[in-house]
Amino acid sequence: MSKNKERIQVSKEKCVGCRLCVTVCPFSAIAMKEKKAVIDLEKCNLCGACKEICKFKAIDIVDISSQVRFVDINEYKDVWVFCEQKKGVIQSIAHELLGEGRKLADKLGVKLCAVLLGEGFQPKVKDLYARGADIVYLVDDPKLKHYQDDPYTNVIVKLIHEYKPEIFLCGASVIGRSLVSRIAVKINAGLTADCTGLDIDTEKRLLLQTRPAFGGNIMATIISPNHRPQMSTVRHKVMKEAVPNSSRAGKLILKTYDDTVYSSRTKLLDVVEEIEETVNLSEADIIVSGGRGLGGPEYFDMIRELAKVLNGAVGSSRAAVDAGWIPYSHQVGQTGKTVCPKLYIACGISGQIQHLIGMQSSKTILAINKDPDAPIFKVATYGIVGDIFEIVPALTKRFREILKK
Repeated sequence: MSKNKERIQVSKEKCVGCRLCVTVCPFSAIAMKEKKAVIDLEKCNLCGACKEICKFKAIDIVDISSQVRFVDINEYKDVWVFCEQKKGVIQSIAHELLGEGRKLADKLGVKLCAVLLGEGFQPKVKDLYARGADIVYLVDDPKLKHYQDDPYTNVIVKLIHEYKPEIFLCGASVIGRSLVSRIAVKINAGLTADCTGLDIDTEKRLLLQTRPAFGGNIMATIISPNHRPQMSTVRHKVMKEAVPNSSRAGKLILKTYDDTVYSSRTKLLDVVEEIEETVNLSEADIIVSGGRGLGGPEYFDMIRELAKVLNGAVGSSRAAVDAGWIPYSHQVGQTGKTVCPKLYIACGISGQIQHLIGMQSSKTILAINKDPDAPIFKVATYGIVGDIFEIVPALTKRFREILKK
């Protein structure tokens, strides 16, 4: 049944066919049929204009909030962190979330739990204890070696239904974004994406989830008071990694499931790694990024050359990715990756807010642009106004000379 159909209705007994609702509807969602108003539920936006103008009270918008099944939030406890892994290695975003999760769990007086899915990970559980986890939920099975949407979603939904976490955190990576949205739909929970800050309202036991809104012009704090778990994805490199303490110990809960839980609507044929000569963007201490100012894909060669000399990674603005000059995996910004290197070199990038959100926390920012009024200079530690096609090769040559010494 349509959501709108549950909330808006026309009383055939009260409707007199005056057509006032038809003239006032901004979405052209109302028509007359047999002298009675009929609402097109696909067009209706529930704005309420028709209800307000109807003199005969023939239109009603029903508040269905009281009909929604709320969970007993008192049954839910503990802070869970999904520990993403690739090729048998637990990703650093998991360590960042464990560091932040430890703070949240301590404020709530509950346990911090790590959720790990994969193959052959039991020997690495102690590393999660060292990073702050009190409990590790491990599902170790060859069918989970590589990430796939359906099996991972099904397993975590099973775990949530059984153990009822109060908070569930996940990295805002390609895998995390794909996974956690599916989980939220299946368990009917709220989800706040791309958070840059988390805190606890200790009185109400609410997770305060802060994230940029309206292109980063404001910061919104979002709560999920009626559903559990409270779910968030957190951007990489915005929180500090938990400091390992090898003396810590914890509890392992090893779970197994039958093959139906691991079933998938898709079949994984092969995993093809992107071949890059430079280091991983998310982990790099130095990033050299190119933007629209490069003028074409062939000019990314000089960006790669500088990055290689500095043992850094290659980044890009969204404009360069949208133009097809470089793969999406290199995109820095609101819809790409958040990075926090020691040095960020922006070449031919104007510095729109969507890009700045992803790199403005870098320790040192060097901007190179021919436009002296480019917004990138407002966040740059150092700025060079000039032709990138002269400056970048000159920098590459000079860095190569210095580093050889």
